Amino acid sequence: MKGIRSILILYVILMGAALAALIIMHANMEYKGRDITIYNDRLLSMQAEYLEGASVESLEEKYDCRILFATSLTDSELSKMYSNRWMILDFAPGGDYLGKVAWDDSSADYEKDRDRFFAVALIFWGVIGAAGALLILILYLQMVRPVRELSAYATEIARGNLDVPLPIRKHTLSENFTESFDLMREELKASREREAQAEKTKKELVADLGHDIKTPVATIQATCEVMDAKLRRKQQASGPDGSVKLSPEELEDMTGKLESISTKTATIDRIMGDVFRTTMEELEQIQVDPAEESSELIEDCFRNLKNYGRIILDNPIPRCLVVMDRLRMEQVIDNVVGNSHKYAGTDIHVAFEEVKDAAGTFIRIRISDSGPGVDEEDLPLITEKYYRGKLAEAKNGYGIGMYLVKSYMEKQGGGLEYYNDHGFVVELLVRKV
Repeated sequence: MKGIRSILILYVILMGAALAALIIMHANMEYKGRDITIYNDRLLSMQAEYLEGASVESLEEKYDCRILFATSLTDSELSKMYSNRWMILDFAPGGDYLGKVAWDDSSADYEKDRDRFFAVALIFWGVIGAAGALLILILYLQMVRPVRELSAYATEIARGNLDVPLPIRKHTLSENFTESFDLMREELKASREREAQAEKTKKELVADLGHDIKTPVATIQATCEVMDAKLRRKQQASGPDGSVKLSPEELEDMTGKLESISTKTATIDRIMGDVFRTTMEELEQIQVDPAEESSELIEDCFRNLKNYGRIILDNPIPRCLVVMDRLRMEQVIDNVVGNSHKYAGTDIHVAFEEVKDAAGTFIRIRISDSGPGVDEEDLPLITEKYYRGKLAEAKNGYGIGMYLVKSYMEKQGGGLEYYNDHGFVVELLVRKV
């Protein structure tokens, strides 16, 4: 409102100044009448020259007048001059009345008045034009420019760029609005930063919990193994204190329970490991450091997997150097084989082959089972984070195993392919040095 008042006040001042100029010019436009002295002097000079023998034509040309040798006031030409307001005097050289001398000074006055009016009109036009131009400039500075800046600013906000400040134009119509809008941007930015910090804190908490849970789980597994070993030693013979062996039913029951506890803790350990790794990856703290390693290490990884049923190596791996992170490669193999064991429950076949393509030379590791495979609708999505297909609904897990497999293989410079072929098949491509 302050800006609008300023515009109105300025406009009123300019229009008042223009009106004042018109009034002053009008007041100065006085009719001063004819100077008779000038005409009498001209008449006396003309009469003297006429007596000296000057012709009428020369006198008319010299004094810009008309000489009429008319004695009657009803002369038509003389009457017309009177009606047009000519200056008319008696022409009487030497005292003898001969006629009239007439000067047409009314047209000259008209020309002066017209020129004066035109000058006044030009001044008035200039004042109005200047006022309009100034008004347009003020409207642009007060309204148009702030709106354009606000439009560009809103576009940046829509793109998520909250670091661009909005210029606040002082003493403009949009001053309060733009200031409020900029405060909103700062609050949005602060809110986003708080949200990001809260999300980071939550992920760090999940990662810490995942790491901490692995310690008691490992303790439980170790305790189960110790208890199982003690139980079997006790069953082998009676102790010196006279204790007796357990019955086959009791032994089977206790060993079954210990095996169940051990299996569950192993599942918990694996799930928490996945949760820990994916959380740390989101925090950009997981390091994947590919190095030149022997391909035999990959074969050893499969041979060391004892908890996933029977793993059959169809052929030995080609002996060479490959580019991989040993720890991440172990996690990849553990995830793929663990999934096959969980969802298929069949023997797992592993085959190795050296392949070449435009990207280079790779060792292809083909891991296949004889299970039902993956539903065709779920197949394109199983490497998406937290996605679980129809067959996974009845199983424990978080849907991050295959996501981590894909991520680790790509970060090692390799690749991943998967498909159904009388079961589920995963092919890991490890870059050869």
